[in-house]
Amino acid sequence: NLIFRDLASPSAKEHNITTALLGTMGDVKDVEPSYDGSTLIFALRLPDIEDAEPEDQPTWNIWEYDIESSTVRRLIPTDITAEAGHDMAPHYLPDDRIIFSSSRQQTSKGILLDDGKPQFSAQNENLTEAAVVLHVMNADGSDIHQVSFNQSHDLDPVILDDGKVVFSRWDNTGSVDAIHLYEMNPDGTGIQLLYGANSHETGTNESTVQFLQPREMQSNKILALLKPFSGSWQGGDMLEIDTQTYVDNTQALAPNQGLLTGPAQASLSSGDVHTDDTPSPAGRFSSVYPLWDNSNRAVVSWSACRLDINNTILPCTDENLDNPQALESNPIYGVFLYDFTNGTQLPLLVPDEGVMYTDVVAAQPRSLPTIIPDFFPLEEAASLAAQSSGVLRIASVYDVDGVFDDLGGSATHLDMLSDPAQTPADQRPARFLRVTKAVGIPDDDTLEIPDSAFGVGPRVMREIVAYAPIEPDGSINIQVPANLPLSISILDQEGQRIGSRHDNWLQVKPGETLRCNGCHDAASDLSHGRQDTFAKLNSGAPFNGYVFPNSMNVLTNIGDTMADAHFTADASARSPSADLLFKDFWTNDAILPKANAIALRYTDLLTASPANAGCEPWTANCRIIINYEQHIHPLWGRDRLANTCTNCHTSDSNTRIPDAQLELTDGASIEEPDHFHAYRELLVTGNEQELIGGILQNRLVPGLDDDGNAVMVPVPVAASMQVSGARASSTFFDRFRAGGSHAGRLEPAELKLLSEWLDLGGQYYNNPFDVP
Repeated sequence: NLIFRDLASPSAKEHNITTALLGTMGDVKDVEPSYDGSTLIFALRLPDIEDAEPEDQPTWNIWEYDIESSTVRRLIPTDITAEAGHDMAPHYLPDDRIIFSSSRQQTSKGILLDDGKPQFSAQNENLTEAAVVLHVMNADGSDIHQVSFNQSHDLDPVILDDGKVVFSRWDNTGSVDAIHLYEMNPDGTGIQLLYGANSHETGTNESTVQFLQPREMQSNKILALLKPFSGSWQGGDMLEIDTQTYVDNTQALAPNQGLLTGPAQASLSSGDVHTDDTPSPAGRFSSVYPLWDNSNRAVVSWSACRLDINNTILPCTDENLDNPQALESNPIYGVFLYDFTNGTQLPLLVPDEGVMYTDVVAAQPRSLPTIIPDFFPLEEAASLAAQSSGVLRIASVYDVDGVFDDLGGSATHLDMLSDPAQTPADQRPARFLRVTKAVGIPDDDTLEIPDSAFGVGPRVMREIVAYAPIEPDGSINIQVPANLPLSISILDQEGQRIGSRHDNWLQVKPGETLRCNGCHDAASDLSHGRQDTFAKLNSGAPFNGYVFPNSMNVLTNIGDTMADAHFTADASARSPSADLLFKDFWTNDAILPKANAIALRYTDLLTASPANAGCEPWTANCRIIINYEQHIHPLWGRDRLANTCTNCHTSDSNTRIPDAQLELTDGASIEEPDHFHAYRELLVTGNEQELIGGILQNRLVPGLDDDGNAVMVPVPVAASMQVSGARASSTFFDRFRAGGSHAGRLEPAELKLLSEWLDLGGQYYNNPFDVP
C-alpha cells in the first residue's frame, strides 16, 4: 500500500491511500512526487482475479494521487489501453508529461507489423520476461510512445536539473551483463552512457554491484543505490557519483584524462554498509530521496543489521558477528531522515516486525528542471524522418579511444590512409560498415521456440539492415533505420568483421544524427559510448579542410570528414545498400588510376537470397535474414559439376569416409535432430571416423581417463567454422582463396554470405517465426 504522512515527523497524521483499491492484496511501488509537491504518481497492480488465466490478470498501471483532494485516479482511463503492458517507474517531466518504464514496447510492436510479424513484447536478452523500456505519455494517458529501444530493461528514469533523463540500463548483450547509468533527452534523442560500465567491481570486498535508482543531488552529483543483482535483502549502499568529471570510478572525461584518477564515487553512509552477501554492520538502504532544501539531507528507507542466533533476533555487534552460528535475519525497513553532513539519522516511521516501508519520497516543492522540447526534424532531417531513418556519422573507425589504430594495416598515421596515393583502396584494412539489428524473441505463450533454434552459439538472433563503404580516412556518413536496437561492425574487403562484435545497442530517432568520434578497443578496461569520454583523434588533413592533391580536388569545410565531403558532392553517397558495393570516388584516372570496384550482391547467388523486398532499392524496412537450412545448407548441394561440395563431403551411406572428415549431405543430426547433420559437422568438434567392416565408427587410440587409467579414446576433429566470426574461421576460408585447395569452387557472393552468417553468430534461425 501507499502511505501518506502530512509531515516528516513520527507523530504526523497518516493516510493509507490505496487500501480501498487493494485491501490486503495487490501491490504498489515506484512512488514519485510532482515538482510542486501537489501530487504523487506511482505504479499499482490490482489484486489477482481468482481462476483467471495469466494473460487476463491485472497488469502494473500508473496511478496518481492528488494530495489536496485526497483522490486517486488511473492515468490511462481505458482498460484495454491500460492493460496493454506492465507500466512502472513513472516520473514527471517538467512539461507535465510522464516518462515511465513499460513492457508494452509501443513503437517496436508497430515495426513488427511492418516486418510481417505478429505483435508481441520481446523478451529480455536472458529470455526470462518481457523487456521494459522507456515510454512517454501525456498526463491524461494519451499519446503513449516508446523512446528507448534496449533489448533488456531500462529502469527508473529521473529528470536532471538540466532537463536530461538519467536512468539505469541493463546492458546484456555479448560479454556484457551489467546495469550502468545512461542519459538522454526526454524524447529519446542523444542517448549515451553516463557512468559505470567498468565500475562494477566496487562493492564490498570488490564484489560485483549495479547502479540503481539514480537521483540528482543539489550539488548536481548523482546519488544511486549500489546493489548486487540478487541477494542483500533488497538493500544496498547510498553512493554519490561525480558524473560531470568521470565516466567511471577511475576514468576521468577527456579534459581531465591523465590528471584525475578518482575515485568518482563514494559512499554517503557514515557506517560500514555491505553490498555483498555478508551481514552489513551499518544496515542497508532500499530507497534514498535527496531533499532540495539546501540541508544536505535525504529521506531514506533503512533497515538495521539483525542476526538470528539460535532463533533469537540480535543486533550486529562485533561479538554477535563473530558468532559462527549467526545468520543474517530478515530486514525491517523503516523511514528515517538522514543528514549527510553529520552522518546522523532520525526515525520518522519505525516499522513493526514483518513490515517494510520502502520507496520513500518527500512531496516537497522544488524548482522546475529545464524543459527540453522534443526534437522536431526540419528540411533534410524531415526527409529522413519521413523515411523512418536517421543518420550515423563516425569521424574515423581508425580513431580507437582517441588514438590512431590501423586495424591490422601498415599505415603509421591517419593521413597516410586518407590519401589514395599513399594507401590504395585494396591496402586499406577497413572497407565496409555492416549495420545489424537485434531480433526480439517472443515468450512461450506467443511462440514456443526450442533452444535448438538458436544453433550452437548464444541464444540470440540478428538481422542485417544495411551496408556502406568506409571512406579512406575511416569516416562514415550513413542513413540507418530509426527506432531499432542497432549494432555495427567494421569489415575488410571480403566482408569479414574486423575485431569483436559491438556489445552495446545504438538507436536513432527519425531524423536524428548520431555522431561518434570513432571506435573502442573491446579488450580495453576503459569505458566508451559517451561523447566527452575521449578527445577526438588529433590528425591532419581530413579534419581540417584538406584538398587531396594526388586525387580529386574536393573542397571540404573545416571539421568535415571525407564522408561529409563525399555526401556534399553526391547526396546519394549517404544511401546504404543491402550489398557490399564500392566504387572509387577519390581518385582521378588522369592523376591516379581508380581502384577496383567491389560488387558482392545477393542477386549473384544461385541459391535463395536472404534479403527481403525492402532491400532493392534500400529502405528502412530492409531485412537480411539468414537461416541455415534455407540459405547456407543449399550451397553444399548446389550443382558445380565435379566441384559440387557433396560429391566429396559425403559418407555415401557408410561406404566411404567423407573428405576431411566433413559430412555435408542432407539429414538430421543424431546429437540434435532439429539440426541438419552438416550444420553440426561445420560448427561442433566431432570425432574422427574410420570404415571398419563397411560401418563408419569412431577411430579409437590409446589414452587415459580422468583417473589416469589406460583406455581407448576417440580422436577429436576440430570444427571447420567458428560461431565467433568469419576471421576466426580463417582455415575454412583460406581453402577458397587464391592458391588454396578449393580456390574458385565457391563464388565470391557465396563466401560473403558465409562470412556474414558466421559474423552474426552462425545461428540456425535468425527469425523466430521461421522456426517449424
